[in-house]
Amino acid sequence: MSTEQPQTNSTENLNIEAQRVLASPATLKEMLPATDAVKRTVHEHRKAVRDILEGRDHRLLVVVGPCSIHNVDEAMEYAAKLRVLADEVNDNLLVVMRAYFEKPRTTVGWKGLINDPFLDDSFRIEAGLQMARKLLLDISSLGLGLATEALDPITPQYLHDLISWTAIGARTTESQTHRELASGLSAPVGFKNGTDGGLEVALNALQSVAHPHRFLGLNEAGQVAITTTRGNSGAHIVLRGGSKGSNYHAEAIADCETALASNNLPNNIMVDCSHANSNKDHRLQLNVGESVSEQILAGNQSITGLMYESNMVEGRQNHTAGVPPTAGLSITDACISFADTQIALRKLNNELGDALQARKPARANAVTRAA
Repeated sequence: MSTEQPQTNSTENLNIEAQRVLASPATLKEMLPATDAVKRTVHEHRKAVRDILEGRDHRLLVVVGPCSIHNVDEAMEYAAKLRVLADEVNDNLLVVMRAYFEKPRTTVGWKGLINDPFLDDSFRIEAGLQMARKLLLDISSLGLGLATEALDPITPQYLHDLISWTAIGARTTESQTHRELASGLSAPVGFKNGTDGGLEVALNALQSVAHPHRFLGLNEAGQVAITTTRGNSGAHIVLRGGSKGSNYHAEAIADCETALASNNLPNNIMVDCSHANSNKDHRLQLNVGESVSEQILAGNQSITGLMYESNMVEGRQNHTAGVPPTAGLSITDACISFADTQIALRKLNNELGDALQARKPARANAVTRAA
């Protein structure tokens, strides 16, 4: 049987089956507006993150929450518990909740709540955007700051007015599109090291994102626009390990400090306790966090943040389209339980207060010298 395509005089969209016009960012924001209280929460958390990065706030930034959100009701249950914990540890930790709606895939698989919100391969993206924005508003109303990964270059106009910290993932740190995008984001941005564990692509990204860029982007009306950015001064590196192994131990942190200094970049390092740093064993995230705590107690000046993948229930489950998942259990990367999250954050808060306070003057002076 012949597999040749039918003869046609057209030269465009030959592999496009359909296109459907999406509501503009402005329309979605009119439908689901941010209240003044929500705007204050976002502003306060963004300022607090920047103050940590610039040495004015002694606290450790802790980005914690599900690997990905697939059920908004379960996410709200998690957020309500995390809000209580965030207040409890607020003396020494600034807790920001992961709200990840887009998942990069090595081959194929569920791409996140925005792409397939009903977990049934119906791909109702407009409904996914609405669900994501509504959830961000509801969580912000609790007083929690929110973090997400900027993956699709279009979605930030729909959601990122509600985000206090943004990640650029290991697969996209080298992408010019994502460097340009990050240069215009309103929140501080963490660039992860490359998938091999090397620092070079992240260091290049940090230098790029601090500068203005001009590129094709989307405006509030949903129109393609020539976008000019100011550059993002809140960018920093996130160490997540790689194919060569982990990079959270003291020697790797020292190497990263040297690399940042040689590139005239601020000495701000976040450690991702998951991914290759935990050897993809979610339980080892706790060991990574303890190692980082020991380094801060020993006088480390550069580690400003930690990231944990955490959910209501420990572990993960496989997802089959149309089959309801077990409640509170991740359908992407395995997570530690909320009970273990409480133990880990309470321990950090109790142990690190004096050490974090003691290093604040030195960090503030370092930022002043760098400026």
